[in-house]
Amino acid sequence: MTVLRFAPSPTGFLHLGNARTLLLNAIIARKTGGRFVLRIDDTDAERVEERFVEAIRQDVAWLGLTPDFEVRQSERLALYEAALERLGERVYPAYETEEELDRARRLARASGRPPVYDRAALRLTPEKSALYEAEGRRPHWRFRLTGGRVGWSDGVRGQQEIDLSSLSDPVIRREDGAFLYVFTSVVDDVDLGVTDIVRGEDHVANSAVQLDMFAALGAEPPALAHHNLLTTADGAGLSKRQGSLSLRTFREEGIEPLAVAAYATLVGSSEAVHPVQSLDELAGLVELKKLSRAPARVDREELAALSTKVTHGLPYEAVAERLAALDVGGGEAFWATVRGNLRVVREAADWWRIATGDIAVPRLSGEDAALIRQAADLLPPAPWDDATWRAWTTAVSAVTGAKGRALFAPLRLALTGQSGGPELARLLPFIGRERALERLKDVR
Repeated sequence: MTVLRFAPSPTGFLHLGNARTLLLNAIIARKTGGRFVLRIDDTDAERVEERFVEAIRQDVAWLGLTPDFEVRQSERLALYEAALERLGERVYPAYETEEELDRARRLARASGRPPVYDRAALRLTPEKSALYEAEGRRPHWRFRLTGGRVGWSDGVRGQQEIDLSSLSDPVIRREDGAFLYVFTSVVDDVDLGVTDIVRGEDHVANSAVQLDMFAALGAEPPALAHHNLLTTADGAGLSKRQGSLSLRTFREEGIEPLAVAAYATLVGSSEAVHPVQSLDELAGLVELKKLSRAPARVDREELAALSTKVTHGLPYEAVAERLAALDVGGGEAFWATVRGNLRVVREAADWWRIATGDIAVPRLSGEDAALIRQAADLLPPAPWDDATWRAWTTAVSAVTGAKGRALFAPLRLALTGQSGGPELARLLPFIGRERALERLKDVR
């Protein structure tokens, strides 16, 4: 069985780029009948906030996804301690401060050498280590890479190969005892039986390091795929600090989750971005081999337009609870009447107010006012249905000679206070004869 995971760090709100990774993993699990794990990477106590943990859960649910189970790294520290012990001499203490490491990197660059850690800690004598301890220094811990080249067949990028000697031995535990992602992720993937990892291409170098760790732990590594990244309109990388592209912001703006799902997965692929009616439909479109190698720029206007198209196709069952929360009545018939004129679902409340509440009736003059007077006199008796509008306007046209826009525009303004909107033949029964007559009389 395939097992995939989404592993966010709760240090901010999820953005559209995070959604891309989340959805690709969840959809592949869905397509293959596998399991999808939500793993909260919350070992960084200084930056993690519980409100972001809850926000992640809300965003995942908003997109229509339900993880098979959830784990939190902060509850798995004993597992990491045991794995650290198993690595034995592949892990070593180092006492350099960040200032010393930065100075060494700058010297290396100035000398034309790559800024790779020189493993000076492996040459420390016991006496020097004791001196550092006496000074109050505490070691961080590094994983010693094997060197040589490591390769894998990437699900997006094809065959990949990286020379481990070009990378620094990664720090896997800080001075304060906190474990770091590059290590805990491997331990979790082994323990949870993760079979496939889909993540951003900014993790390619991490993958080489982690493949070395999988081997050191005697574990079979998952299949790896690194998707192209999303960028802002000016080409900058997405960040949790960019609230305008957060899922929370999209939700507050009324952007449809299916639009976000379709956009996040299809943009930057050979599949054109277009509306979908369900995640199952989207799953049939998503294939890793369709993803481009080039970054994909986010166009908020394109996303908003896509959301509007999704809204126009939503069945009543998908919005019934939201409409009830907005105090919008009329059931399926009213939704079918207005949805084609909405940008977002909550605008249905505006049309319900226009149909059934008080509106500002415009003052008309000249031929338009005369037409409205005739229309009021010719108003059909109740009850009204979808055929009432045609019968009424035919009668008004016969008496006044008005046709087309000259006939329909004044009537729409008088009945709704708007110059455009839903088809009046379907909206008129919700307005009703009494309210319509009152508005027609107010125009004069």
